[in-house]
Amino acid sequence: MGSCYSTMAKRGTNTVDQPSSAVNNLLERSGSSNRKRKKSTAAGGDDHSLLRHIPGRYCSNTSTKTACLYTQQGKKGINQDAMIFWENFCSRNDTVFCGVFDGHGPFGHVVAKKVRDSLPLLLSTQWEASCDDEEGNLHKSGTASASTNSEETSSAALDDESFDSLEAEESEKLPDMYLPLKKSILQAFKLMDKELKLHPTIDCFCSGTTAVTLIKKGQDLVIGNVGDSRAVLATRDKDNSLLAVQLTVDLKPDLPREAARIQQCKGRVFALQDEPEVARVWLPNNDSPGLAMARAFGDFCLKDFGLISVPDVYYRRLTKRDEFIILASDGVWDVLSNKEAVDVVASAPGPTTAARALVDSAVRAWKLKYPTSKNDDCAAVCLFLEHTSLDDENIDEKNKERTPNDLVTEVVKATEDISEVQDDSHVSVVEDSSVIRGSDEIVPVVESTEEKFPAKLQHEQSKRSLAEFISTADDEEWSALEGITRVNSLLSLPRFLSADKRSASWRKWL
Repeated sequence: MGSCYSTMAKRGTNTVDQPSSAVNNLLERSGSSNRKRKKSTAAGGDDHSLLRHIPGRYCSNTSTKTACLYTQQGKKGINQDAMIFWENFCSRNDTVFCGVFDGHGPFGHVVAKKVRDSLPLLLSTQWEASCDDEEGNLHKSGTASASTNSEETSSAALDDESFDSLEAEESEKLPDMYLPLKKSILQAFKLMDKELKLHPTIDCFCSGTTAVTLIKKGQDLVIGNVGDSRAVLATRDKDNSLLAVQLTVDLKPDLPREAARIQQCKGRVFALQDEPEVARVWLPNNDSPGLAMARAFGDFCLKDFGLISVPDVYYRRLTKRDEFIILASDGVWDVLSNKEAVDVVASAPGPTTAARALVDSAVRAWKLKYPTSKNDDCAAVCLFLEHTSLDDENIDEKNKERTPNDLVTEVVKATEDISEVQDDSHVSVVEDSSVIRGSDEIVPVVESTEEKFPAKLQHEQSKRSLAEFISTADDEEWSALEGITRVNSLLSLPRFLSADKRSASWRKWL
């Protein structure tokens, strides 16, 4: 299976960015000591060992002040899910990166971890280069910029649906960071897939992974999605009820635009009789591999027949009503609806245990919904949104406009208000304090049991607690979404000759 890489690796070695240099640059900017880098190099450490020294980067079961991560192996074998949370991404204090990756195929776990480690580095490099180009275009005339745009346009033309909405987006009110970041995401995903194709030791011919990635910069949210992992936002409506907003589209083969592209490339899309709800992608003249998604990293046996790795990119401006975001693999979404997942996270004992509560509820739902099926791997990243920085910015702007005389007047007025409050009853003071606690900010867990969540969450608590989710009766119906993939994402593998008899062109066996 790996013979198709040998003739191309020599030609394409210089075209793919080297992750080691990007890792070293990040370590230098983050202030990591040279002793750690030299120790890791002397011990024969690779990029993965260097990445562990980057502060603010998490890829295992853990929690921080603003996020929690948890994954659990299913009953199908090795855990093929991977996840990441990266604070101060690209050395920006107001930027975080999150991602969930669901591998499939014989080496899906290797592919998922590789994408988890390399994709953020490629995105960081492309984003910085894009920002530098934007600054350079302000001082340079049309010749250099025109050549740059032509190169981007020609490279993007190789991938369908990559820049289909750029013209419409330019006319909309979007932040200046969005278009450069979107182009960086598209380019990083393209380079990531190319790096997998040229990798000398990872066999991605019939193995691949999904990727749902999130970049939050201030109150701007940009999401890149490939495959059927999903991002869901928990927000409040006008009645202060908790709502679930799906931020991405599950890129299944039975979507009209996906099926049209696959069939145009001579690929086939159909479901088996024993699982009519699961559409799969098949080779033209062979009933394999049966991939249950229309876009993925890797899976190069299908890349000539409609499978692509071009992400759907979404933008959203966060508001004070938005509380948290869930990124999870299909092991969660196959058995829990968006609203159920949001309710589980909101009902968790605290933000630090929210991801584990979600995964535990999904595992329990698998046993109740599909008692004869092996439950899938589950991975979830919960990002809790903080809006204090936005409030502080507004306060600072108001303070700049005030004069010293205004400040003195406000102090005198505040003193008079305090004297009036002291004359009122104790009940009014309690009501005022409840208003103060009813903020939109999700605060971290504290020792006091009365303030584990903001009063807003306590007042509008989910109708179903975590215990009720876990202890649900067997006869209760679970409202799972369409597109159930409770079986393997990759159904079967093509037949190959032994390694010493493989042809240089893998297409001969079709």
